[in-house]
Amino acid sequence: MEEYELISLAIIALGAFICPMVSALIPRNIVPETVLLLAVGMIFGPHVAGILQAGDYLTLLSDLGLGFLFLLAGYELDPKELVSKSGRKGLLTWCISFAIALAFVISLPQFKENQIGWLSVAIALTTTAFGTLIPILKERGLIGTQIGNAIIDYGTWGELAPILAIALILSTRATWLTVVVLVAFLAIALASALIPSVMKAKNSKVVLFMHRHPEGNAQMGVRGVMVLLISLVTISALFDLDIVLGAFAAGFVLRFIVPDGNDSLEKKLNGIGYGFFIPLFFITSGMKIDPHAVASAPHLLVLFILLLLFVRALPIFISLRFNEKYRDLDAPSRANVALYCTAALPLIVAVTTIATNIGAMSDATSSLLVAAGAITVFLMPLLASVTLHTIDADLGDAFRSIKQDPHSTIAVLKKHRALERARALEHKAQARKKKADAQARRPH
Repeated sequence: MEEYELISLAIIALGAFICPMVSALIPRNIVPETVLLLAVGMIFGPHVAGILQAGDYLTLLSDLGLGFLFLLAGYELDPKELVSKSGRKGLLTWCISFAIALAFVISLPQFKENQIGWLSVAIALTTTAFGTLIPILKERGLIGTQIGNAIIDYGTWGELAPILAIALILSTRATWLTVVVLVAFLAIALASALIPSVMKAKNSKVVLFMHRHPEGNAQMGVRGVMVLLISLVTISALFDLDIVLGAFAAGFVLRFIVPDGNDSLEKKLNGIGYGFFIPLFFITSGMKIDPHAVASAPHLLVLFILLLLFVRALPIFISLRFNEKYRDLDAPSRANVALYCTAALPLIVAVTTIATNIGAMSDATSSLLVAAGAITVFLMPLLASVTLHTIDADLGDAFRSIKQDPHSTIAVLKKHRALERARALEHKAQARKKKADAQARRPH
Protein backbone atom coordinates (compact mmCIF):
# COMPACT_ATOMS: atom_id res chain seq x y z
CA MET A 1 0.00 0.00 0.00
CA GLU A 2 1.34 3.43 -0.95
CA GLU A 3 2.39 5.77 1.87
CA TYR A 4 -0.26 8.39 1.01
CA GLU A 5 -2.97 5.73 1.22
CA LEU A 6 -1.79 4.66 4.67
CA ILE A 7 -2.00 8.28 5.79
CA SER A 8 -5.48 8.55 4.28
CA LEU A 9 -6.54 5.33 5.99
CA ALA A 10 -5.28 6.60 9.36
CA ILE A 11 -7.27 9.84 8.96
CA ILE A 12 -10.36 7.88 7.89
CA ALA A 13 -10.06 5.61 10.95
CA LEU A 14 -9.78 8.69 13.20
CA GLY A 15 -12.78 10.31 11.52
CA ALA A 16 -14.81 7.11 11.92
CA PHE A 17 -13.88 7.05 15.61
CA ILE A 18 -14.86 10.67 16.29
CA CYS A 19 -18.09 10.94 14.24
CA PRO A 20 -20.32 8.81 16.54
CA MET A 21 -19.31 10.93 19.53
CA VAL A 22 -20.04 14.17 17.68
CA SER A 23 -23.40 12.79 16.54
CA ALA A 24 -24.26 11.84 20.14
CA LEU A 25 -23.48 15.39 21.32
CA ILE A 26 -26.05 16.90 18.96
CA PRO A 27 -29.44 17.21 20.72
CA ARG A 28 -31.96 14.47 19.85
CA ASN A 29 -29.48 12.87 17.42
CA ILE A 30 -30.91 14.92 14.57
CA VAL A 31 -27.71 14.53 12.52
CA PRO A 32 -27.08 10.84 11.73
CA GLU A 33 -23.52 9.62 11.94
CA THR A 34 -23.64 8.82 8.21
CA VAL A 35 -23.96 12.52 7.35
CA LEU A 36 -20.92 13.38 9.47
CA LEU A 37 -18.88 10.62 7.81
CA LEU A 38 -19.75 12.02 4.38
CA ALA A 39 -18.82 15.52 5.59
CA VAL A 40 -15.41 14.26 6.76
CA GLY A 41 -14.76 12.75 3.34
CA MET A 42 -15.86 15.91 1.53
CA ILE A 43 -13.87 18.33 3.74
CA PHE A 44 -10.63 16.34 3.76
CA GLY A 45 -11.07 14.92 0.27
CA PRO A 46 -9.47 15.99 -3.01
CA HIS A 47 -12.02 18.73 -3.78
CA VAL A 48 -11.45 20.76 -0.58
CA ALA A 49 -8.42 20.16 1.68
CA GLY A 50 -6.83 17.55 -0.59
CA ILE A 51 -5.52 15.50 2.34
CA LEU A 52 -7.38 12.26 1.61
CA GLN A 53 -6.55 10.44 -1.61
CA ALA A 54 -8.20 7.18 -2.68
CA GLY A 55 -5.97 4.81 -4.63
CA ASP A 56 -6.57 1.19 -5.60
CA TYR A 57 -6.21 -0.16 -2.06
CA LEU A 58 -8.62 2.29 -0.43
CA THR A 59 -11.06 1.77 -3.28
CA LEU A 60 -10.98 -1.99 -2.63
CA LEU A 61 -11.63 -1.45 1.09
CA SER A 62 -14.45 0.95 0.23
CA ASP A 63 -16.00 -1.66 -2.07
CA LEU A 64 -15.89 -4.15 0.81
CA GLY A 65 -17.65 -1.55 2.96
CA LEU A 66 -20.35 -1.20 0.32
CA GLY A 67 -20.56 -4.98 0.22
CA PHE A 68 -21.00 -5.23 4.00
CA LEU A 69 -23.69 -2.54 3.93
CA PHE A 70 -25.78 -4.43 1.38
CA LEU A 71 -25.01 -7.84 2.92
CA LEU A 72 -26.51 -6.66 6.22
CA ALA A 73 -29.41 -5.03 4.38
CA GLY A 74 -30.18 -8.21 2.46
CA TYR A 75 -29.91 -10.25 5.66
CA GLU A 76 -32.61 -8.09 7.30
CA LEU A 77 -35.16 -8.99 4.62
CA ASP A 78 -37.67 -11.80 4.69
CA PRO A 79 -37.97 -13.23 1.13
CA LYS A 80 -41.56 -14.28 1.90
CA GLU A 81 -42.51 -10.66 2.53
CA LEU A 82 -41.20 -9.65 -0.90
CA VAL A 83 -43.80 -11.77 -2.67
CA SER A 84 -46.60 -11.17 -0.14
CA LYS A 85 -49.58 -9.02 -1.08
CA SER A 86 -48.08 -6.04 0.73
CA GLY A 87 -44.68 -6.70 -0.85
CA ARG A 88 -46.24 -6.71 -4.31
CA LYS A 89 -47.82 -3.35 -3.50
CA GLY A 90 -44.31 -2.10 -2.70
CA LEU A 91 -43.04 -3.29 -6.09
CA LEU A 92 -45.99 -1.73 -7.94
CA THR A 93 -45.38 1.55 -6.11
CA TRP A 94 -41.73 1.50 -7.17
CA CYS A 95 -42.74 0.92 -10.81
CA ILE A 96 -45.06 3.94 -10.61
CA SER A 97 -42.25 6.00 -9.07
CA PHE A 98 -39.90 4.98 -11.89
CA ALA A 99 -42.46 5.94 -14.56
CA ILE A 100 -42.94 9.36 -12.93
CA ALA A 101 -39.16 9.80 -12.65
CA LEU A 102 -38.70 9.03 -16.35
CA ALA A 103 -41.37 11.57 -17.28
CA PHE A 104 -39.72 14.28 -15.19
CA VAL A 105 -36.11 13.60 -16.19
CA ILE A 106 -36.89 13.44 -19.91
CA SER A 107 -38.50 16.88 -19.64
CA LEU A 108 -35.57 18.42 -17.75
CA PRO A 109 -32.59 19.30 -19.97
CA GLN A 110 -30.35 19.75 -16.89
CA PHE A 111 -30.17 15.99 -16.35
CA LYS A 112 -30.40 14.89 -19.99
CA GLU A 113 -26.71 14.60 -20.89
CA ASN A 114 -27.41 11.38 -22.85
CA GLN A 115 -29.70 8.37 -22.60
CA ILE A 116 -27.70 6.43 -20.01
CA GLY A 117 -27.24 9.68 -18.09
CA TRP A 118 -30.92 10.49 -17.69
CA LEU A 119 -31.78 6.84 -17.05
CA SER A 120 -29.22 6.93 -14.23
CA VAL A 121 -30.89 10.01 -12.74
CA ALA A 122 -34.32 8.36 -13.03
CA ILE A 123 -33.07 5.28 -11.15
CA ALA A 124 -31.45 7.47 -8.50
CA LEU A 125 -34.78 9.24 -7.91
CA THR A 126 -36.48 5.95 -6.99
CA THR A 127 -33.94 4.56 -4.52
CA THR A 128 -34.28 3.96 -0.80
CA ALA A 129 -31.20 3.79 1.41
CA PHE A 130 -32.50 0.66 3.14
CA GLY A 131 -29.08 -0.43 4.41
CA THR A 132 -28.49 3.03 5.85
CA LEU A 133 -32.00 3.21 7.36
CA ILE A 134 -31.78 -0.05 9.32
CA PRO A 135 -29.45 1.30 12.06
CA ILE A 136 -31.49 4.55 12.22
CA LEU A 137 -34.73 2.58 12.62
CA LYS A 138 -33.15 0.42 15.34
CA GLU A 139 -31.83 3.49 17.12
CA ARG A 140 -35.28 5.11 17.09
CA GLY A 141 -37.12 1.98 18.19
CA LEU A 142 -39.16 1.52 15.01
CA ILE A 143 -38.14 -2.05 14.16
CA GLY A 144 -41.07 -4.35 14.87
CA THR A 145 -43.65 -1.56 14.89
CA GLN A 146 -46.30 -1.15 12.18
CA ILE A 147 -44.47 1.91 10.85
CA GLY A 148 -41.18 0.00 10.82
CA ASN A 149 -42.77 -2.93 8.99
CA ALA A 150 -44.22 -0.58 6.36
CA ILE A 151 -40.82 1.06 5.86
CA ILE A 152 -39.31 -2.40 5.33
CA ASP A 153 -42.05 -3.47 2.87
CA TYR A 154 -41.68 -0.37 0.69
CA GLY A 155 -38.01 0.35 1.35
CA THR A 156 -36.97 -3.17 0.34
CA TRP A 157 -38.21 -2.67 -3.21
CA GLY A 158 -36.73 0.81 -3.17
CA GLU A 159 -33.36 -0.89 -2.89
CA LEU A 160 -33.82 -4.21 -4.70
CA ALA A 161 -35.65 -2.88 -7.79
CA PRO A 162 -33.02 -0.18 -8.53
CA ILE A 163 -30.28 -2.81 -8.16
CA LEU A 164 -31.97 -4.90 -10.85
CA ALA A 165 -32.58 -1.76 -12.94
CA ILE A 166 -28.87 -0.91 -12.75
CA ALA A 167 -28.02 -4.36 -14.08
CA LEU A 168 -30.61 -4.29 -16.88
CA ILE A 169 -30.75 -0.64 -17.94
CA LEU A 170 -27.24 0.69 -17.32
CA SER A 171 -25.51 -2.31 -18.89
CA THR A 172 -23.61 -1.71 -22.14
CA ARG A 173 -24.47 -5.25 -23.29
CA ALA A 174 -27.47 -6.27 -25.35
CA THR A 175 -30.57 -6.68 -23.17
CA TRP A 176 -30.98 -10.39 -23.95
CA LEU A 177 -27.37 -11.05 -22.99
CA THR A 178 -27.82 -9.14 -19.73
CA VAL A 179 -30.88 -11.27 -18.93
CA VAL A 180 -28.86 -14.44 -19.58
CA VAL A 181 -26.07 -13.19 -17.30
CA LEU A 182 -28.58 -12.32 -14.56
CA VAL A 183 -30.19 -15.78 -14.80
CA ALA A 184 -26.74 -17.39 -14.55
CA PHE A 185 -25.89 -15.25 -11.53
CA LEU A 186 -29.23 -16.13 -9.93
CA ALA A 187 -28.50 -19.84 -10.45
CA ILE A 188 -25.13 -19.47 -8.72
CA ALA A 189 -26.75 -17.55 -5.84
CA LEU A 190 -29.40 -20.28 -5.44
CA ALA A 191 -26.68 -22.94 -5.42
CA SER A 192 -24.87 -20.91 -2.74
CA ALA A 193 -28.03 -21.13 -0.62
CA LEU A 194 -29.02 -24.75 -1.33
CA ILE A 195 -25.63 -26.46 -0.98
CA PRO A 196 -25.03 -25.31 2.65
CA SER A 197 -28.67 -26.17 3.50
CA VAL A 198 -28.26 -29.71 2.13
CA MET A 199 -24.95 -30.10 3.99
CA LYS A 200 -26.65 -28.86 7.15
CA ALA A 201 -29.51 -31.35 6.75
CA LYS A 202 -27.06 -34.23 6.29
CA ASN A 203 -24.86 -33.15 9.24
CA SER A 204 -21.76 -33.06 7.06
CA LYS A 205 -18.33 -32.90 8.69
CA VAL A 206 -17.86 -29.32 7.50
CA VAL A 207 -21.09 -28.19 9.17
CA LEU A 208 -20.28 -30.09 12.37
CA PHE A 209 -16.83 -28.48 12.44
CA MET A 210 -18.37 -25.01 12.00
CA HIS A 211 -20.83 -25.68 14.84
CA ARG A 212 -18.00 -26.79 17.12
CA HIS A 213 -15.77 -23.80 16.33
CA PRO A 214 -17.94 -20.65 16.13
CA GLU A 215 -15.71 -18.83 18.63
CA GLY A 216 -12.02 -18.66 19.42
CA ASN A 217 -9.37 -18.34 16.75
CA ALA A 218 -11.38 -20.26 14.15
CA GLN A 219 -14.49 -18.02 14.01
CA MET A 220 -15.89 -20.38 11.38
CA GLY A 221 -19.25 -18.58 11.10
CA VAL A 222 -17.61 -15.27 10.23
CA ARG A 223 -15.18 -16.93 7.83
CA GLY A 224 -18.05 -18.70 6.09
CA VAL A 225 -19.91 -15.40 5.64
CA MET A 226 -16.78 -13.76 4.25
CA VAL A 227 -16.39 -16.58 1.72
CA LEU A 228 -20.02 -16.12 0.70
CA LEU A 229 -19.82 -12.32 0.44
CA ILE A 230 -16.52 -12.07 -1.41
CA SER A 231 -17.38 -14.97 -3.74
CA LEU A 232 -20.71 -13.50 -4.88
CA VAL A 233 -19.24 -9.99 -5.15
CA THR A 234 -16.37 -11.38 -7.25
CA ILE A 235 -18.76 -13.35 -9.48
CA SER A 236 -20.95 -10.26 -10.00
CA ALA A 237 -17.83 -8.29 -10.97
CA LEU A 238 -16.68 -11.04 -13.37
CA PHE A 239 -20.16 -11.01 -14.94
CA ASP A 240 -19.80 -7.23 -15.34
CA LEU A 241 -22.65 -6.63 -12.89
CA ASP A 242 -22.52 -4.07 -10.09
CA ILE A 243 -21.03 -5.49 -6.89
CA VAL A 244 -24.09 -4.24 -5.01
CA LEU A 245 -26.07 -7.08 -6.60
CA GLY A 246 -23.59 -9.68 -5.36
CA ALA A 247 -23.54 -8.26 -1.83
CA PHE A 248 -27.32 -8.02 -1.64
CA ALA A 249 -27.62 -11.61 -2.91
CA ALA A 250 -25.14 -12.72 -0.22
CA GLY A 251 -27.42 -11.21 2.44
CA PHE A 252 -30.43 -13.04 1.00
CA VAL A 253 -28.51 -16.32 0.90
CA LEU A 254 -27.31 -15.88 4.49
CA ARG A 255 -30.90 -15.31 5.68
CA PHE A 256 -31.94 -18.49 3.82
CA ILE A 257 -29.16 -20.48 5.51
CA VAL A 258 -29.91 -18.99 8.95
CA PRO A 259 -33.68 -18.34 8.76
CA ASP A 260 -34.11 -17.87 12.52
CA GLY A 261 -31.10 -15.62 12.92
CA ASN A 262 -27.97 -16.01 15.00
CA ASP A 263 -27.36 -13.33 17.63
CA SER A 264 -23.67 -14.12 18.06
CA LEU A 265 -22.93 -14.09 14.34
CA GLU A 266 -24.97 -10.92 13.80
CA LYS A 267 -23.03 -9.07 16.52
CA LYS A 268 -19.73 -10.09 14.94
CA LEU A 269 -20.80 -9.03 11.44
CA ASN A 270 -22.12 -5.73 12.76
CA GLY A 271 -18.83 -5.23 14.59
CA ILE A 272 -16.77 -5.83 11.45
CA GLY A 273 -19.09 -3.89 9.14
CA TYR A 274 -20.11 -0.89 11.23
CA GLY A 275 -16.85 -0.92 13.16
CA PHE A 276 -14.61 -0.39 10.13
CA PHE A 277 -15.69 -1.15 6.58
CA ILE A 278 -19.02 0.73 6.36
CA PRO A 279 -17.73 4.02 7.89
CA LEU A 280 -14.78 3.80 5.48
CA PHE A 281 -17.22 3.46 2.56
CA PHE A 282 -19.18 6.55 3.59
CA ILE A 283 -16.06 8.67 4.09
CA THR A 284 -14.66 7.67 0.69
CA SER A 285 -18.11 8.39 -0.81
CA GLY A 286 -17.94 11.87 0.71
CA MET A 287 -14.59 12.36 -1.03
CA LYS A 288 -16.47 12.27 -4.36
CA ILE A 289 -18.58 15.33 -3.46
CA ASP A 290 -17.30 18.52 -5.04
CA PRO A 291 -18.83 21.40 -3.01
CA HIS A 292 -17.81 23.87 -5.73
CA ALA A 293 -19.92 22.01 -8.29
CA VAL A 294 -22.82 21.93 -5.84
CA ALA A 295 -22.45 25.64 -5.03
CA SER A 296 -22.45 26.50 -8.73
CA ALA A 297 -25.92 24.96 -9.20
CA PRO A 298 -27.78 25.01 -5.85
CA HIS A 299 -31.12 25.18 -7.65
CA LEU A 300 -30.47 21.73 -9.13
CA LEU A 301 -29.69 20.38 -5.66
CA VAL A 302 -33.02 21.70 -4.35
CA LEU A 303 -34.78 20.46 -7.49
CA PHE A 304 -33.46 16.93 -7.03
CA ILE A 305 -34.59 16.79 -3.38
CA LEU A 306 -38.05 18.07 -4.34
CA LEU A 307 -38.23 15.51 -7.14
CA LEU A 308 -37.37 12.77 -4.65
CA LEU A 309 -40.33 13.85 -2.52
CA PHE A 310 -42.68 13.92 -5.50
CA VAL A 311 -41.38 10.79 -7.23
CA ARG A 312 -40.79 8.56 -4.20
CA ALA A 313 -42.60 9.90 -1.11
CA LEU A 314 -45.93 10.85 -2.68
CA PRO A 315 -46.64 7.47 -4.38
CA ILE A 316 -45.78 5.62 -1.15
CA PHE A 317 -48.03 7.92 0.89
CA ILE A 318 -50.94 7.26 -1.48
CA SER A 319 -50.22 3.52 -1.79
CA LEU A 320 -50.33 3.04 1.99
CA ARG A 321 -53.88 4.37 1.99
CA PHE A 322 -54.95 1.47 -0.26
CA ASN A 323 -52.76 -1.21 1.32
CA GLU A 324 -54.98 -3.49 3.46
CA LYS A 325 -52.11 -4.28 5.81
CA TYR A 326 -51.52 -0.60 6.62
CA ARG A 327 -54.91 0.95 5.91
CA ASP A 328 -55.42 1.85 9.59
CA LEU A 329 -52.29 4.04 9.63
CA ASP A 330 -53.24 7.70 10.03
CA ALA A 331 -51.92 10.42 7.70
CA PRO A 332 -48.93 11.40 9.92
CA SER A 333 -47.82 7.77 10.15
CA ARG A 334 -48.12 7.30 6.37
CA ALA A 335 -46.09 10.50 5.89
CA ASN A 336 -43.53 9.09 8.33
CA VAL A 337 -43.12 5.91 6.25
CA ALA A 338 -42.95 7.85 2.98
CA LEU A 339 -40.29 10.24 4.27
CA TYR A 340 -38.07 7.45 5.62
CA CYS A 341 -38.32 5.63 2.27
CA THR A 342 -37.14 8.79 0.49
CA ALA A 343 -33.73 8.72 2.19
CA ALA A 344 -31.47 7.67 -0.67
CA LEU A 345 -27.70 7.49 -0.64
CA PRO A 346 -25.64 4.29 -1.16
CA LEU A 347 -27.37 3.37 -4.42
CA ILE A 348 -27.00 6.95 -5.67
CA VAL A 349 -23.24 6.49 -5.19
CA ALA A 350 -23.39 3.19 -7.10
CA VAL A 351 -25.51 4.62 -9.94
CA THR A 352 -23.43 7.77 -10.40
CA THR A 353 -20.17 5.80 -10.22
CA ILE A 354 -21.31 3.53 -13.05
CA ALA A 355 -22.58 6.46 -15.11
CA THR A 356 -19.37 8.50 -14.71
CA ASN A 357 -17.14 5.49 -15.43
CA ILE A 358 -18.80 4.94 -18.82
CA GLY A 359 -18.85 8.68 -19.58
CA ALA A 360 -22.63 9.02 -19.34
CA MET A 361 -22.56 11.58 -16.51
CA SER A 362 -20.25 14.46 -15.64
CA ASP A 363 -18.40 14.65 -12.32
CA ALA A 364 -20.34 17.82 -11.51
CA THR A 365 -23.73 16.13 -11.91
CA SER A 366 -22.46 13.13 -9.94
CA SER A 367 -21.36 15.41 -7.08
CA LEU A 368 -24.74 17.09 -7.15
CA LEU A 369 -26.67 13.83 -6.88
CA VAL A 370 -24.44 12.38 -4.14
CA ALA A 371 -24.75 15.62 -2.15
CA ALA A 372 -28.54 15.53 -2.52
CA GLY A 373 -28.55 11.90 -1.37
CA ALA A 374 -26.46 12.82 1.67
CA ILE A 375 -28.92 15.59 2.55
CA THR A 376 -31.88 13.19 2.32
CA VAL A 377 -30.21 10.80 4.80
CA PHE A 378 -30.19 13.70 7.27
CA LEU A 379 -33.37 15.54 6.25
CA MET A 380 -35.92 12.76 5.69
CA PRO A 381 -35.49 10.91 9.03
CA LEU A 382 -35.54 14.31 10.76
CA LEU A 383 -38.78 15.35 9.05
CA ALA A 384 -40.25 11.91 9.72
CA SER A 385 -39.39 12.10 13.42
CA VAL A 386 -40.82 15.60 13.76
CA THR A 387 -43.97 14.64 11.82
CA LEU A 388 -44.63 11.55 13.93
CA HIS A 389 -43.89 12.94 17.37
CA THR A 390 -45.40 16.40 17.10
CA ILE A 391 -48.67 15.29 15.53
CA ASP A 392 -48.78 12.17 17.69
CA ALA A 393 -48.59 14.52 20.68
CA ASP A 394 -51.80 16.35 19.68
CA LEU A 395 -50.24 19.39 18.02
CA GLY A 396 -53.70 20.41 16.79
CA ASP A 397 -54.96 20.69 20.36
CA ALA A 398 -51.94 22.79 21.24
CA PHE A 399 -52.65 25.23 18.41
CA ARG A 400 -56.31 25.47 19.42
CA SER A 401 -55.37 26.20 23.04
CA ILE A 402 -52.96 28.93 21.95
CA LYS A 403 -55.61 30.44 19.68
CA GLN A 404 -58.12 30.59 22.54
CA ASP A 405 -55.60 32.05 25.01
CA PRO A 406 -52.45 33.51 23.38
CA HIS A 407 -51.04 34.42 26.80
CA SER A 408 -50.71 30.72 27.62
CA THR A 409 -48.45 30.00 24.63
CA ILE A 410 -45.33 29.14 26.65
CA ALA A 411 -47.20 26.89 29.08
CA VAL A 412 -49.01 25.09 26.23
CA LEU A 413 -45.78 24.51 24.31
CA LYS A 414 -44.09 23.12 27.44
CA LYS A 415 -47.02 20.78 28.01
CA HIS A 416 -46.94 19.72 24.37
CA ARG A 417 -43.21 19.07 24.53
CA ALA A 418 -43.62 16.93 27.66
CA LEU A 419 -46.39 14.94 25.96
CA GLU A 420 -44.22 14.50 22.88
CA ARG A 421 -41.38 13.08 24.98
CA ALA A 422 -43.75 10.77 26.83
CA ARG A 423 -45.17 9.41 23.57
CA ALA A 424 -41.66 8.93 22.16
CA LEU A 425 -40.61 6.96 25.26
CA GLU A 426 -43.79 4.89 24.95
CA HIS A 427 -42.98 4.04 21.32
CA LYS A 428 -39.43 2.99 22.27
CA ALA A 429 -40.68 0.86 25.18
CA GLN A 430 -43.15 -0.93 22.89
CA ALA A 431 -40.43 -1.54 20.29
CA ARG A 432 -38.04 -2.93 22.95
CA LYS A 433 -40.77 -5.26 24.24
CA LYS A 434 -41.49 -6.55 20.73
CA LYS A 435 -37.79 -7.09 20.10
CA ALA A 436 -37.39 -8.97 23.41
CA ASP A 437 -40.43 -11.14 22.61
CA ALA A 438 -39.03 -11.94 19.15
CA GLN A 439 -35.65 -12.91 20.61
CA ALA A 440 -37.36 -15.08 23.24
CA ARG A 441 -39.16 -16.99 20.48
CA ARG A 442 -35.92 -17.72 18.64
CA PRO A 443 -34.63 -21.29 19.06
CA HIS A 444 -31.38 -21.47 21.03
